[in-house]
Amino acid sequence: MTIERVGVLGCGLMGAGIAEVCAKAGFPTVVREVDEGLLEKGMQRIERSLSKAVDKGKLEAVQRDETMSRISGTTELESLADRDLVVEAIVESLQAKVETFAALDRIVQDGAIFASNTSSLTITQIAMATQRTDRFVGLHFFNPVPVMKLVEVVRTLMTSDETMQQCLDFVASLGKEGVSCRDNSGFIVNRLLVPYLLDAIRAVEEGVGSIEDIDKAMQLGCGYPMGPLTLLDFVGLDTTYYIANIMFEEYREKRFAPPPLLKQMVQAGRSGRKSGRGFYDYGK
Repeated sequence: MTIERVGVLGCGLMGAGIAEVCAKAGFPTVVREVDEGLLEKGMQRIERSLSKAVDKGKLEAVQRDETMSRISGTTELESLADRDLVVEAIVESLQAKVETFAALDRIVQDGAIFASNTSSLTITQIAMATQRTDRFVGLHFFNPVPVMKLVEVVRTLMTSDETMQQCLDFVASLGKEGVSCRDNSGFIVNRLLVPYLLDAIRAVEEGVGSIEDIDKAMQLGCGYPMGPLTLLDFVGLDTTYYIANIMFEEYREKRFAPPPLLKQMVQAGRSGRKSGRGFYDYGK
């Protein structure tokens, strides 16, 4: 089956971005949210993103309008019945993903491919909720989706060669670079990134250097675009804490264990940029 029609589950930060890049690449895209309020908010997010690109001269106004015309929103799973590919980007909850895919499996045409954008859960445990495990992959996009070029294409033990190639070709058609990954928690990027970020927090705990100096050292010493603590604030300390817990549960290795400081900051509501304060204060 050729991928011509795309469905996206969830129209939050990631789902909206995925819907945007699919529609921009010419794919008629249906995005589904659980209620009208969230759907409207998500569609507005897509339009703002496209308009921002127009303002910056990266997109013509006519291209923005054409992209928006390819996106339709719904609150009904049944609206995804004719999709060739459905990408899930809902809440990072195994139960929610399993229940959603189990329901979707009974609705969407048999030849369609299912994909999850999970960043930490294994694809296998989600795929087993369906009867199409050979046509189930991980498609892990990165935030912000319209900007970041990488997509991790995750293969389970059951994923067919044909499905993998179709998904790699699809990613390329979006103007992005796909890398093939084995189905391990964290895949490639988070398996390497999360221990690095947690080590930076431990460095703060142990007084290795100030927050500013730790960030500056990694920026100037390693050529990174931003330091680890700034990156943590951007990603969200609560998100990092959640992912680290899942990965520690999977691997039982100390490098994935959330440091006490991270837990305390999350409990105190200091989640980073989105809460106004993390390692840095954004309320100034």
